Amino acid sequence: MDSSFAKDVPRLQMLVLDRSDPAQNMARFYVLAIEPTLFGDVALVREWGRRGCSGRRRLDLYGDQEAAAEALQDWLLRKTRRGYGVVAASVTNDRA
Repeated sequence: MDSSFAKDVPRLQMLVLDRSDPAQNMARFYVLAIEPTLFGDVALVREWGRRGCSGRRRLDLYGDQEAAAEALQDWLLRKTRRGYGVVAASVTNDRA
């Protein structure tokens, strides 16, 4: 594969998901973000909880950007199956 092509492919950096059901008094959020760590790894940051309240946060470390992006896609699939919808997304074109 041409390396110049790989630099132009957009990468998903952050997703904000939402799930609401007034009949069940449900108002939840889920955030997925890929962030670099101080030690050269890449972290998949997951935050979730009830809207308007402080939620929980978890960091899962990965050796490279591709592994973290694959994990993000897996979590996105799981959450959309559970009824979450994408509210906002952040995409970048730069490659490190």
